[in-house]
Formats: sequence, C-alpha cells, structure tokens
Amino acid sequence: MTPFTTLTAIAAPLLRDNIDTDTIIPSREMKSTGKTGLAAGLFAPWRYLSPGGRDPDPHFVLNQPRYAGARILLGGSNFGCGSSREHAVWALAEYGIRAVIAPSFAPIFAGNCIRNAIVPVVLPADVVAQIAARSGPVTIDLPGERVTLDAGHGWSFTIDAEAKAMLLEGLDAIDLTLKHAAQIAAFQRADRQARPWIYLGDPHS
Repeated sequence: MTPFTTLTAIAAPLLRDNIDTDTIIPSREMKSTGKTGLAAGLFAPWRYLSPGGRDPDPHFVLNQPRYAGARILLGGSNFGCGSSREHAVWALAEYGIRAVIAPSFAPIFAGNCIRNAIVPVVLPADVVAQIAARSGPVTIDLPGERVTLDAGHGWSFTIDAEAKAMLLEGLDAIDLTLKHAAQIAAFQRADRQARPWIYLGDPHS
C-alpha cells in the first residue's frame, strides 16, 4: 500500500448522516472480486441521473468543477454503515480518495479504510461543517494528528496507534503480522521440538 504521511488536497463535502456502503458502491456495480474497476460505480445512485446510467448529475458534489480531483471527502455521522463490503473502500481508493473526515464511522468500514490506505479522521460535526464552509485546500497531518486549513485554522484528532502505524508505513494486516516474522519463526521452532507429533514432514521440504 502507499504510505500516508501528510496530504494537502481539495475536500468534497457530502454532509449526510448514515451514508451506507450500498450507496458508496451498489451491488449492481460490483462486477468483479478485485480492487479495480469500481471507481465508475462510486456513489452511483447519487452521481448519475438514472440507475445503471452514466450521465452525470450536475448537482452531485463530485461532479462539480470546484471539487474536481478531490482526495478528501467530508461526511456525516455513521459514515460507511450497512453491509461490511470492502468494495466500498476499494471504490473510494480507486477514485483517488485518501481520507474521509466525519463525526463517526461504522467500525468495520473504518477498519477497511485503514487496511486500504485511507485515513478515517474523526472530528465533531460542527468542525466538519466549518471545514466544508471554507474554500481552499485541507491538510491532514497524520504524524501530528492534525487537520488544518490554508488560513491557519486547525483541529487535532486521535487515531489508534496500530492503525496509525499501518497507514504511515503502508502496511496491510498481513504486512503487520510479518513484522513479527522472527518471533513467529522462533515460536514454531520451539513448538516443533515440544510437540513434534502435530507437524507433518520436514518444514524445509
């Protein structure tokens, strides 16, 4: 994954509560099991004028010229609720979103974000509204756990230490486990000596 340290980008406001994963990526848009080919279906129920169509709705925020190239999304409370489908995060990532700022997240969605290099930033609803009301880029400083505007206004946020490490180093769950490869190998060697009957064959064969 691509490590995340500091990002300065346009933030697109989508200040609706309870945006669920079926809205982020409807099941009809999930045509593969991989992480690619999903960006076009991102927010399809709101982004296009008709179901299954591709005619942009000019009123939807991501279709507005001022938010072209937005890499930060501003959301409402309980962002990412609904099903646990990881495709929702894959669609956001493929579109180019690297962070979502919202008052709260559905826990599974937040976990999927972290495992796909998207930073879920929790800030109070009134602060998210203040950010949305101001023009100009937004900076997310992950090491410093701070969000700032170009005018110098800033707010602190907190993030779990393990999640922060994964994002800063660009690690997924497997990579995080492999950081302990030496300890895992040492345990396996000791366990093979203590309980040889549970192992089949030569571990190097």
